[in-house]
Order: sequence, then structure tokens, then C-alpha cells
Amino acid sequence: MGDFSSFLDTLPDPNNSIAYDGSATSGNIGLTAGPGFKSIKFSSSAPIQVSRSNSGRLITRGIAGHKWSINITYNPMTRDNFEPIYSFLLQRKGRLNPFYVQLPNQYTSRSSTFNTHLGSNTIYVKTAHNAGVEVMLQDGHHASTYATQPQPGDMFTITDPEDSLHTKAYRVTRVTNYDDYLTGYRPGQSNGERYVYFAPNLQRAVSDNSTVVYTNPKIRVILNKDVQEYNLGTNNLYTFSLSLDEAQA
Repeated sequence: MGDFSSFLDTLPDPNNSIAYDGSATSGNIGLTAGPGFKSIKFSSSAPIQVSRSNSGRLITRGIAGHKWSINITYNPMTRDNFEPIYSFLLQRKGRLNPFYVQLPNQYTSRSSTFNTHLGSNTIYVKTAHNAGVEVMLQDGHHASTYATQPQPGDMFTITDPEDSLHTKAYRVTRVTNYDDYLTGYRPGQSNGERYVYFAPNLQRAVSDNSTVVYTNPKIRVILNKDVQEYNLGTNNLYTFSLSLDEAQA
């Protein structure tokens, strides 16, 4: 027990415990893991305006920024399971205060060898990148091209020491290496470089040597409505669900 530097800002789940004092500090009174999710609905929204000219030419353009949307459903819960998450959400005051959520299928990469590599290595952005690009040169990967690398479907965030507001979460779509690469985009092998393609396009410029976070990436979200309600059945179990939208800083 003792003092702590901050309150938990991540939705309580089996990997994110919360104590009675609102912290995640080990040993503090009431520290308990949050309940797991029954199901998750994950959506990607990128509004596009589509029109055709009289000649039939197709014209498309993006009209709004990209966002992830997450719907979470819980199994029926006892009060001890329910209260930690509901109290956490009430503290967010509806849509006033964003928080973070971790998806259980994104705790680690699809590649076990890449997970092992991440246990003792850090992945960095290689050279500065401008906003809008869809591919990023990354350094810090394993020197062997096939031994380990991120997989399509893995998610990551970026910790940029020069931009604390870059909270966007990205999803890997393809990865090229020293052996398999697009002409003109051959990364170096000796220093473990990879070209990582991702969606959506880079939302903010990133500086050289920013950290790329593949392990337990957090998505910054906000409740999509101000009213949060639950049902209490005759079996004394709570039923509850959440609808969240990504909220970039």
C-alpha cells in the first residue's frame, strides 16, 4: 500500500486491475482485475464521397477523418465484477473525459517470435515521416528477415517525444523486408529494418526515433453517448454493454 502517481485511465479488464482508490497500484486495498469481454464489435469508419461524371468517370475523396468504433458486451456479472467498471465510467462523466481501452485480441502480435523479440527490444521510427503517408520505415526489428516481424492485423501506436498528442491507433496491412520488397523500397537487413504498411494513413507527422508500441497498444476512446445504463435481473446479475468511439487528442 502507499501513494500513487496517477489514477487508472484504462478500462478495467483482466490485464488492467483497479483498486478502491482508483489506482492500479499493486497492494492497494481492493485491487481487482476487471471482467473480460463476452464479445467485441470493431468497426473502421472512413467517410468517402463518391460521385460519377456524366461520362461515367468515378470521383472519390475523403470527407472526414478516420476513426475506430468499439462495441463491447459483457457476460452477466455479479456486483463485485460490475462496480469497478461502472464506477470507472461514471468518473469519465459521460463524453467529457476520454480514456483508453485494450482489445484482448491485440495484446500481442500474431507472431510468437515477434512477441519474444519485443520482450527485449524496442521498435523505432526510422527517419521522420510526414502526415498522410501509408508506409513507415521502422528500425529495431530482428536482423533475420523471416525470424520475426509484425503481421497483418497487428495494431500499434506511436510514442513521439516531440508530439504527446499523437494518440492514433494503426493496424498493419502488409510488411516488406530485405528479401521481399516493392521495387525501390528495400530496407536494410543488418540493422533490422522493415517497411510497415498500415491503415489509416499517418494522422500526424512523427519524428525520428519515435517508439512504435506493438505490445498492449491502447486505443484512446470516448463513450458515444452520455447515458450509461445497466439491467439487474432477478438472478441478481448485471447485464451491461459499451459503445465507444476513438478519440484522438
